[in-house]
Amino acid sequence: MGSSGSGTLFSLSSLLCDEEGEARLFKDQDENPGIFYSLDNSCFVLEDEEEYIEYLFKQETGFGSQNHHFFTSDDHSNRHWLRSARVDAIDWILNTQAKFGFKVETAYLSVTYFDRFLSKRSIDESKPWAIKLLSVASLSLAAKMEEQNVPVLSEYPMDDYRFENKVIKNMELMILSTLDWKMGSATPFSYLHYFVGKFCPGSKPQIIITKATEHIVAMVKDVNLMDQRPSLIASAAILAAFDATLTRKAMDLRLSLISSWGNVESGHVFFCYNLIQEKMKSKVKTPCSNLMSAQSSSTCVLENQSDTSSGAKRKLSFEDSENCAGQKLHRP
Repeated sequence: MGSSGSGTLFSLSSLLCDEEGEARLFKDQDENPGIFYSLDNSCFVLEDEEEYIEYLFKQETGFGSQNHHFFTSDDHSNRHWLRSARVDAIDWILNTQAKFGFKVETAYLSVTYFDRFLSKRSIDESKPWAIKLLSVASLSLAAKMEEQNVPVLSEYPMDDYRFENKVIKNMELMILSTLDWKMGSATPFSYLHYFVGKFCPGSKPQIIITKATEHIVAMVKDVNLMDQRPSLIASAAILAAFDATLTRKAMDLRLSLISSWGNVESGHVFFCYNLIQEKMKSKVKTPCSNLMSAQSSSTCVLENQSDTSSGAKRKLSFEDSENCAGQKLHRP
């Protein structure tokens, strides 16, 4: 299998797999506990809730370090394109989640994979199909983690691009390798029940959790999920659902109930809280840029020719071909 080690070529063509191969993606779950499990699964609970939450905090390694700014390249044109591409990708993910009846956690987890991947590899504006392929593979992997009934790849709506199943599977393998097979990312939903009990005693938990879930989904397009720890997003969403008029002092008083948090965490929560308030006031919907519908020549997804180096951002590069596995569909 492809490696993310220094100087290693990552070739999709060498990772072609059949249906049996797809089943092997999760074969080693029991042999490698901690690699494949869902942190949002209610069955995965330690006896002590505080101990469980501390465990989740430790799983947030890599989030909130502010070192994953794939939106801040020196190329302003590509940076603007990537922001727009990400919005389109999230729109597609949310629409597909609704189509299949997936849980909201599944959609959010797929965006987490999407952002984590782009924190390590880059895609430029000459390859919009690569964003779509990444979107499909991220949602497919998230569904395998979260859903009991997973659609076959051919059922995923492809809009203006058509990818063969083997190409999507290759992309899944690239994501798995790039993320070091660590797919059990913590999400804000893991913390909602806990924070309701901490911050909102005497309230109606389900009403607050429902509103908080809406806040989390509403802000996903505006926040690079690598820049904010899931627990901080969750706490901001719960506090916003409970009281939309909190001052920084009042918020700090509630956050002091989390003994391991200090001024840094409080600042991030206050940022997310204010973002939620702004979105609630503006009610402005992000327009679709129709990136996925942009006219271009037929595109083929064959292999990644870039070297991979540990700790460095790597270029996601595929070759074009007339006999392609993924093609742009031209409408008359």
